[in-house]
Amino acid sequence: MHKHGGDIYRNVGVIDYSANINPGGLPEAVIEAAIQGVRYSTHYPDVECEKLREHIAIEEGVPADYIRCGNGAADIIFSLVIALKPKRALLPAPSFYEYEQALRAMDCQVEYFYLKEEEGFVPGEDLIDAIKPGIDMMFICNPNNPTGVLLDKDYLKRLLDKCQSCGTYMILDECFNDLIEEPDKYTCKEYLAGNDRLLILKAFTKLYAMPGLRLGYGLCSDKAVFDKMKEVSQPWSVSIPAQMAGIAALKEKEYVLSTKADIKKEKARLVEGLKDLGLKVYGYGANYIFFKARPGFHNECLDRKIMVRNCGNYEGLEEGYYRIAVRGAEDNDVLLKVFEEILK
Repeated sequence: MHKHGGDIYRNVGVIDYSANINPGGLPEAVIEAAIQGVRYSTHYPDVECEKLREHIAIEEGVPADYIRCGNGAADIIFSLVIALKPKRALLPAPSFYEYEQALRAMDCQVEYFYLKEEEGFVPGEDLIDAIKPGIDMMFICNPNNPTGVLLDKDYLKRLLDKCQSCGTYMILDECFNDLIEEPDKYTCKEYLAGNDRLLILKAFTKLYAMPGLRLGYGLCSDKAVFDKMKEVSQPWSVSIPAQMAGIAALKEKEYVLSTKADIKKEKARLVEGLKDLGLKVYGYGANYIFFKARPGFHNECLDRKIMVRNCGNYEGLEEGYYRIAVRGAEDNDVLLKVFEEILK
């Protein structure tokens, strides 16, 4: 529990490959906007995040009333589960831990659908078949965290149709969608208007390298869901610096294009390098790579000041599975050299 990547506080001086953050870092204009937000923080934040939602609506191409902002995507997950109070939920495993944590906090019965290594951790028709009446909610992450597996839109539409017919809320985590090469090809935003059982999770965390500012949002066409979430959420959960930084971030078009090009180039180099070292590589749909090595590999890396994500604490995995972020060329040179030292 709470064993995530990015723990630089207890691992001082490492190159952090455990958190999947845009290697371009915080854009300067976003930093300046956050500073201005601090200066304006003698006031309460706008509880409706009105200006921020207006800018998100333009970026996402959805109505502003389809958007609810929160203190990171995790805030949306918890307030949603508290609001809807599901009794039974279905979770693919392995996947992001906060889904389970939020569900168990509400005494929800969690049923796992275990993804199989021999199938590349790719779900198939059997996941669709596992959705049945009585399952109130399911979470699915695309691309999945930590496996990096990217599901096509046709499959997600069939999954969504099954959820709709069974009265199941489908919570689709698209927090890494903007970091894949063709995000519009995989997002399910177009299905929001016709489906009141779909909620899409998004965040500023990864794309704009601002996890410390905590800003995420949910997309849903059912206003009643957001009304319930509002009832169970604390007010002022999104700070003024976060709101102002979010608005500034959405204007960073060139930053997004240039950093995604860098990520694409470096990811290809890392995938090839890992395979050349004899490592089994699975998914790498976004800005991270999921692979298998020997148990304890993460500790050998940490001894050499490289911090990778040990995925042994994910449900459905065991020791020996790891995830690395895609960083800049200089850091990646160091990583590949360290990996070679350890493995050869």
